[in-house]
Amino acid sequence: MVKKTFLVLICFIGFIILVSTLHSQGSKKTITLPNGEVVWDLNGEWDVFIECYGPWIGFGSYPQIVKITQKGSSFVAIRMKDDPWNPKGVESIRGELDKSGFKKVQIMSAAGPLDSKGKISEDGNKMIIDDGEKARGTYTRK
Repeated sequence: MVKKTFLVLICFIGFIILVSTLHSQGSKKTITLPNGEVVWDLNGEWDVFIECYGPWIGFGSYPQIVKITQKGSSFVAIRMKDDPWNPKGVESIRGELDKSGFKKVQIMSAAGPLDSKGKISEDGNKMIIDDGEKARGTYTRK
């Protein structure tokens, strides 16, 4: 009886260690910079929903797909398809990250760059980037 209890206890502890290791590896998508700072890893394709408001409300809302390429803490998103106001292949956003999220981010519009603020979800799979006056983008990792 003691052997069976001990075996069940060992299996239970092993299971807890395995689950906690898998959870910690998959829960946050981060990279460590050469200076030791840990930032979000934004690389990859993202579905985007652009909402124009305020003085730009007439430009409407529309979907987009972007591919983000990150080098260190800097990143650039390139449009993967045409949208009503910008062709495929041009920049959508660019910016720089720090340990708390966005250090700087700009929406790249046909009218020029818009200094913006952004938030990254707790799991790193969703971002909202908003200039506060004209446009907001909701980015969801594919």
